[in-house]
Amino acid sequence: MTKITEQPSLYRHLEKMSVEELTANINNEDKKVAVAIEEALPRINNLIRAIVDAIKSGGRMFYVGAGSGGRLSVLDSIELPTTYGIEKGIMNVVLAGGLEHLVEAPEEKEDDTEAAWNELQAYNVSPKDIIIGISASGTTPFVLSALQQCKAHNITTGCIVSNPDSPIAAVSDIPVEVITGPEFLTGSTRMKAGTAQKMIFDMISTTTMIQLGRVEDNRMVHVKLINDKITDRAVKILMEKAGIEDYAKAKEILLKYGSVKSALDALAGV
Repeated sequence: MTKITEQPSLYRHLEKMSVEELTANINNEDKKVAVAIEEALPRINNLIRAIVDAIKSGGRMFYVGAGSGGRLSVLDSIELPTTYGIEKGIMNVVLAGGLEHLVEAPEEKEDDTEAAWNELQAYNVSPKDIIIGISASGTTPFVLSALQQCKAHNITTGCIVSNPDSPIAAVSDIPVEVITGPEFLTGSTRMKAGTAQKMIFDMISTTTMIQLGRVEDNRMVHVKLINDKITDRAVKILMEKAGIEDYAKAKEILLKYGSVKSALDALAGV
């Protein structure tokens, strides 16, 4: 395979560039990310459909990743229970080095070929679940070995990679290859490849939650009332949807039922 992510930057002598030149050139490279994602949308759509089907059938989704991509998947997944009111454990991450070491960046752990599968086994993964490998290179041993084991146990797999014809894509049932090209800083896949991963995580989680009925119109009707800002947002959603003009009354109803959706159902006699 050709590791496009490791090819030399299209730009030379970065140290001689001005701030204006650096930011303009980085921005020009970042513009390529959305185009690369657009080309991969059919595969991304197939992956999302598989995730939705798995969760609707009582299964779970697991990202398996290392490095920047793995950490970005953690940041996406941890917000879902609050934003959409889903139970913890439906969308999960197995991170090289462990979630408890998220901020330490233990990059050497990505070479561990046993840890990911061991952790998945601790979650009692089964063919009801879907496992998605995250690897810019498409070769990360931590991720590759986990997907190989999943395949051997008839567990559906997908991946998000940034190189064509990679071993991780080859072992995935639904491979998503988003070819973002050489990085501005040669080999620094936390840049364009990482940006693509973040955008795709947003697509996957948001689209999945909408498909699972966790959104009405364009509002977070299942959002958990964890702080004043979110509670205020939820009160205003309830006022709008229920036609309540009194803020205090709407807040009282919201707090009684715990979520906008529950309050709307109660008001409608559901």
